Parts: sequence; C-alpha cells; structure tokens
Amino acid sequence: MLRGMVFGACLLAGSMAAAQQGETLADIKQDLAVLTVELRKLRSELNTTGSPALGISGSALDRITAIEGELQRVTAKAEELEFRIGRVVQDGTNRIGDLKFRICELEAGCDIGKLSETDPLGGDAVPTAPVAQPATPPATDALPFDGELAISEEADFRSALDALDEGDYAGAELLFAQFRETYPMGPLEPAALVGEGRALEGLGDSREAARRYLSAYSGFPDAAIAPEALWRLGDAIASLGSIDDACITLGEVSVRYPGSDAVSQAEASRQKLGCQ
Repeated sequence: MLRGMVFGACLLAGSMAAAQQGETLADIKQDLAVLTVELRKLRSELNTTGSPALGISGSALDRITAIEGELQRVTAKAEELEFRIGRVVQDGTNRIGDLKFRICELEAGCDIGKLSETDPLGGDAVPTAPVAQPATPPATDALPFDGELAISEEADFRSALDALDEGDYAGAELLFAQFRETYPMGPLEPAALVGEGRALEGLGDSREAARRYLSAYSGFPDAAIAPEALWRLGDAIASLGSIDDACITLGEVSVRYPGSDAVSQAEASRQKLGCQ
C-alpha cells in the first residue's frame, strides 16, 4: 500500500502532462473560473452605460417614428443579449454538471448516483442592477496564497494555524478538517491539507499525515505549498519505516521544484536518512 502511494507520487512528478488521467482538481477549478468570468462579462453588458438621453426633434410624426425605431433597436439588442446569456447559462450549467461528475470521480467515497441536479449557472434570473462591490478582504500576508479570500476564510485558517503553532495538535487537526468542509476546494485547500497532515504527525499518526501530504501534492502540484507537501510526504514515509521509498520521494523535490525552499529541507532529510 505504502509503496503504491510513493510510486503514484513519483509518477505524477514525472509524467503528469502525458497521462490521460492527469487532469487535476486545479484544472477543474480553472474551468469553473473561466465560466464565471464569461458570465460576469455578459452581466456587465446589461448594466447601464450612463449614455445621455435621446435628443429627438421634428414634428410629432417624426418623433413617433424615431421613438419606434429606437424601441425596435433596443428590443433587438435586449433579445440578442438574452439569447447569448441563455446560451452561456445552458452551456455553463452543462459544463458544471460535467465538472461535478469529474470531481466525484477524483474523490474517494463519492457516490456518482447521489449527485444532485445542477442549478442553472448564475441562478434563475440575471440581475440588471449594478452588482455591489464586495468588501475589501483582509490582508493575506504570510499565507500560501496571494489572491482574495472570503471574509471569514483567512480568520478560520489562521485559527487552525495558531492551534498548530501552539502545539494543540488535536485542536488543529479538527480546525483544519472543519476549514476544508466549510471552504471545499478553496484557494487554501492545499495549505489546509498540509496543516492537517502536520497536526496528524503531532498526534503520532504518520500514515494519515502521509495521505494528507499526498493529496496536497497530487491534487495541487502547482500550488505554492506543493514542494513542502512533497518534502513532508517523504519524511512521513520515512517515519513509517520505508527508508528507500522515502529517499526516492525526497529526491523528487529537487527534480519537480528546483529552486524552492523545500529542496534544502528535503536534502537535509536525505542526509539524515543516509540516502545515496
């Protein structure tokens, strides 16, 4: 079982781009982001542009004719936008349903037969009023992610991280697990997996810790924390007594992530284990 886990990690490092099953959850998240951007573009077209009012002069008949022409133009434009948005919603809804199916295939224990029907993308109706700007998110200094987070997401993650730093491994393990349930597949998912793995190691459960590190590395190979996940996976494997497998895994850090801080950590672990 353990050798199979290590072999799978090494295969991901060497041939991820060539494998037919190499599609990662990060790829699926990117697809979802593309759909969201396209929908926002269409929604922006429905918002007012602040154009000045029509200046129509002439006789009453001329004004009526001009107004009728403008109404026809606006109606045609509205119908065009409605058709485009409807097409994107239908296509996006179908694609999201397909993504949910693919995510379920990647998750252990997921029952495809119990997947719920996908709601229409963007909801039942597209709002025509300007979308309110979200509140400025809290700073994300020292977090393994440079983008924006949900308002409470950073606070919950830091609470789990603080528990880990204070040596409250049981509390940290619980908080990281709850974080992943509350913000499934969020931008801090790989970091939460690594944090949960560290907490499990603190509790003496190296086997479960290795599984968390493997999930972080294999599911998010391009994440900022992926090199650390691979290094910690090697250390966890060593603590389980499989020194040769640990040496192979630790050696992959410099191959897969040259120049990362984890390279020196992995090399130190290799020297400590006496790897050749």
